[in-house]
Amino acid sequence: MLHALAKHARWDLSLHCTGDLHIDDHHTAEDCSIALGQAFKAALGEPRGIVRFGHAYAPLDEALSRAVVDISGRPFADINLGLKREKIGDLSCEMIPHVFESFATSAGITLHVDVLKGFNDHHRSESAFKALAVALRQAITRTGSSDVPSTKGTLNV
Repeated sequence: MLHALAKHARWDLSLHCTGDLHIDDHHTAEDCSIALGQAFKAALGEPRGIVRFGHAYAPLDEALSRAVVDISGRPFADINLGLKREKIGDLSCEMIPHVFESFATSAGITLHVDVLKGFNDHHRSESAFKALAVALRQAITRTGSSDVPSTKGTLNV
């Protein structure tokens, strides 16, 4: 799923994690998401001259997801995936929304992700990651201006 995120966000991503998978996948998934959010925030730097808002729909076969982001400096996540399986591969389905939430919190962004349709949980999850990738790519698009895209003149990212 992170590979799909990186590919469609057009990121060069290399991630190595040594976790406590002998216990469960919670801390490993969470810590990877936190590190990824921190890296996104650091790579973005001061949010000047960016579009700020992004939204995207991404299908994967029968599944369709929507992601909406605001590079706001105000961390918030509302994630609705409607997953029913216990696991996808070795990843607990309950961790997938938490991955999005941890990323949003550490990146300092507002994030809404909704799976609108689909019955295959793998497709639902992957389409959500792809929608996020495209929405993020759109939000950080450079405008050619050096302005901070806020009526307050600041984004506390």
